[in-house]
This record gives sequence, C-alpha cells and structure tokens, in this order.
Amino acid sequence: MKKLIFTVAMLTVLSANAQSLTPENGAKNVCVDTHLTLRFDNPVSAGKSGKVRVYERPANGSVADEVLVDSLDLSIPAGPTQSREYGPECDYTKIPYDYTRSSVPTNRDTKPGTPSGMAEPTPPEYQLNIIGGFTDAFHFHPVIARGNTATIYLHNNILQYGCTYRITIDKSVLNTDGFEGISDWSFEVKKDMPTGVELNVKADGAGDFCTLQGALDHIPDFSDTHYYIYVGEGDFEELVYVRNKSNVTIKGAGMDKTKVHYANNEVFNPHPLLVKTNERPGTFPSRRAAVDFDNCRDVALRDITFATDLTGQAEGLLLNGEHFDLKNVRIIGSGDALQVNGTIYMEDSEILGGTDAILSRGAVFAKHCNFVNDGGPFAWIRNTKSSHGLVFVECTLGTTNGRPFDFARCPTNKKTTYPDAEMVLINCKAHDVIPSGWSALGEPTVQMLEFNTTSTITGNPFDTSNRHAYSRQLDAKKDKKVIQKYSTPKWVLNGWSPKR
Repeated sequence: MKKLIFTVAMLTVLSANAQSLTPENGAKNVCVDTHLTLRFDNPVSAGKSGKVRVYERPANGSVADEVLVDSLDLSIPAGPTQSREYGPECDYTKIPYDYTRSSVPTNRDTKPGTPSGMAEPTPPEYQLNIIGGFTDAFHFHPVIARGNTATIYLHNNILQYGCTYRITIDKSVLNTDGFEGISDWSFEVKKDMPTGVELNVKADGAGDFCTLQGALDHIPDFSDTHYYIYVGEGDFEELVYVRNKSNVTIKGAGMDKTKVHYANNEVFNPHPLLVKTNERPGTFPSRRAAVDFDNCRDVALRDITFATDLTGQAEGLLLNGEHFDLKNVRIIGSGDALQVNGTIYMEDSEILGGTDAILSRGAVFAKHCNFVNDGGPFAWIRNTKSSHGLVFVECTLGTTNGRPFDFARCPTNKKTTYPDAEMVLINCKAHDVIPSGWSALGEPTVQMLEFNTTSTITGNPFDTSNRHAYSRQLDAKKDKKVIQKYSTPKWVLNGWSPKR
C-alpha cells in the first residue's frame, strides 16, 4: 500500500446542495462495514469516471501515517448485461470443490478474481469484490443512486477496528448540480469488535454492524457456539454470500419491515467459462443469488424478506447445506427464486417468483406457506434417490395474474433425467392450476403425489381425472400411512426436524 505524506492541510470540498453525509464528517464509533451515503437537494446519479479513494490512519497515528487502502474506479463497468456464450468444453469439475480454509481471504490481502477450485481467474473487465471469502469475487455496483441519495459501496472488509479513514471523491463520480467532489471526509471506526453471541444489525449505524454480511463475516467458521443476528427494520441493499457457517439464527423485525436485497442474476454474476455450477454435488458454487448460504448447516431464518431485484435466473435466496429452518420468511425472485441443495424446513413463509420459482435438488418440507408465481411450472425438481423432494402440507399455491400454472416439472435436461424426482401435496389449496397438475415429467418412476387439493375460490376439491399419467392421487384410507409419513418433517428431512 502506498504511503502518503501531506505537507499542506486538506480542506473539505462539499457541494453546496448536499444535505448530509453518513457517516458524518468527524464521526466516531462508526461500524466497520459502513457504506458511504450522500444526500442532496437535487436528484443524483452515478458517474462513469473518477475515483473514490480511502486512506487509513492507524490508532494514534498522524496524517503522515495515512496509506491508501481502497479505491473504486467508476470507469470500470459494474458487471455484464448480456448473457455469455459457453462452449462444449464447459463442464462440471472432476474434483469436488474444496471449501476448507484456515483463514478467510479478504480484499485487503487477496486480489479479487483469484481463482478457486477448477476455475480460471475472473477477468478484471468489470468491478470485482471478494465477499464472504469467495476469492473468485463478485461483480458489484460501487455506487447506487436513487432519487437524491447516492450510496458508495467500498470493497468488503477494507475498514479495520480502531482506525481513522479519510475519503476523497472525484467530481465525476456523481452527477448532480453543484457537486465539486470531496477531498477530506473523515471518520473513526469503532475501537473494538463485538464480543458476545448476540449481534445487532441496524441500517442507521447504531448497531454492531450496518450490514448482514458484516455480521456473518464476524462469526467463526463452523462455530460450535450458537450466534444470534438481529436485523432491525430497514432496507438493506447488499449482496450477501456466506460460506462455512453453522449454528446461526438470523431474525429480522418482520417480513414487511426488514428486507435484504440486491440486483443479481446469472447474467450479472455468471459461472466461469469452463466450469458449470450446482447440478452435481461438490461442483463450483453459484454467484447469481442476492443472498447465498453456501456449505452451511443449522441456520435459522426468521421474520425477514430476501429478494433479488433482477429477472432471469435470479435467486432471492440460495441454500446449499443442511438443516435450514425458515419461519415467517418471504423470498422474492424470478426463475429459481429459491434454490435448495440440502434440507430445509419452511413454515408460515412465502415465495413470490416466476416460472420455476423453486429449483430443488434437496428435501423441502413446507407447512402453512404461500407460493405464488406468474404462471407455468412452479418448481423444477431434481432430487436424487438419496433425498426426498418437495413436500407441501396445508400450503397455498397460485398466480397473481390469472395465468395457469402447474405444480412442477422434471423433464430431461440436456440428456440428464430425474427418475427419483418427488413432489407431494397434502391438504393444499390452489387456484389457476392446469388440469394435469404437472407438466413435463421425464420418467414414469417420479413420485408426484397429491391428496385433497381444494380450490382457494370455491373450497371444493379439484377434478383430478385429467392429472398427469405419472402422478398419483392418494386415498385417505388406502394410503393413510403414506400420508402420515409425508406429514412428518423428520421422515422427509432425512431424520432431522427443527427444534422450536
């Protein structure tokens, strides 16, 4: 890092129409994961040139001790906007992806784009940010402007406890009347990190952290101690990726009060040119979700909304691991709004998505949940014989636009079939479902079972005489034991059921 020595006093140059800065100039006790927010009297937009620079001064240091620790170059595009082409050489890794690590790499000690697994380096043609220790890095927006507010996103894990920071912003970084740039915006980060197992995340900076990612980064990998993250009311616009965490409860203030979201999808953060993702166990991780729990276990999510702001293959929430327990959670996405690779229990929760709103390779037990898409298949089921699939008990399914939908599909996909795919509906309600119930089912051995589905409009049972030939209606007497088994979370979830 380049050391800078100043011989003249630096003056703050702040636009005359700026109303406020967050953190305030001269603020102390600032969160280590803070964003930089500028509010103006007039509309503001992100520029296409110029830099934001961050200078660090250690505790008890002087101006002469400042070093440049971060720089954002607005001339670099945030990320791709068109789908990339993949050649026939793109394939799944032959060696399982290695999640082990003795320390967590960050933007301070590792070059973003450094490859992991069998991937090639991520090209630096777009913005790159190491999040959650994923060195291959994510594309991201260094500046997000809406209305009269501009928020600057530094590279993750740059700031350190006890240090003072000075921010400079070139004039061309922001487009708004009268803005002339900033040369001396300073604040001091909290002196000490939290020491307890309860962590508070607050959007106004009054908690232990300002972001959910910051709180998750604080927790040791595979902790035997249970941590509790309380996320306050607010809109948290951040790309969240967390790996190797266990024994964590994340609780928001309510589905309508706490929202974590980001504009991410397969186009913006695609998989490597030569490596496919997700379909096989141990393959390269996906980067396309707004919120991604990767190689995690025993995670509880409560009273919160997770969403992606883009369409396409765009998960609001991606779960890879075992024992995810969701209650009062809303998931908003497009195709694959929720992706599941592992075991998940859902209760009193909601999914709002597009076609294939659920991409499921694991076991899901959902009770008293509401599932909504915009028509077409609601789920694409790809579980193998080693795991159950989707089981919905006393849930509601439908569309918002009246377009017909079907429960699920599992067609042949590029010569791959899913003979053990499974979806079971017990005492569910639905509207706008097609007469066949299911659409493309590639193998007669699939388990598409249904018991007592009724109309949300009339309350009457559906006419199931035209259901798909590969599906089966359960009989209350003949299939009593089958219905009981599928109504039991522990049986569906490979011997696990959440402790409430």
